[in-house]
Amino acid sequence: MFCFDCKKAALFVGGVIFGSAGFSLLGSRDAKRAYVAATAAALRCKEAVMRRADIIQENCSDILADAEAENARRAEAARGETVEDTAVPAEESAAPEA
Repeated sequence: MFCFDCKKAALFVGGVIFGSAGFSLLGSRDAKRAYVAATAAALRCKEAVMRRADIIQENCSDILADAEAENARRAEAARGETVEDTAVPAEESAAPEA
């Protein structure tokens, strides 16, 4: 029982020592330089992604406008065909009845 408690205490003390050393390392000047470099790289990556997203969004807007124009053209053509199919030519309507 005594050894088990000693083991827990030793693990706790070791954790405190490593934690304190970790805080010292994380707060060092070299670590801060590494954090700055990593953050700067992340910001550059974000800017590149945002530029690419803007380009894709512009392309999608162009595609949507072209698709709407194509649908309008087809609808106009379909209306023209429908009118031609149902219209009675002038020659047939003016023919004399016997």
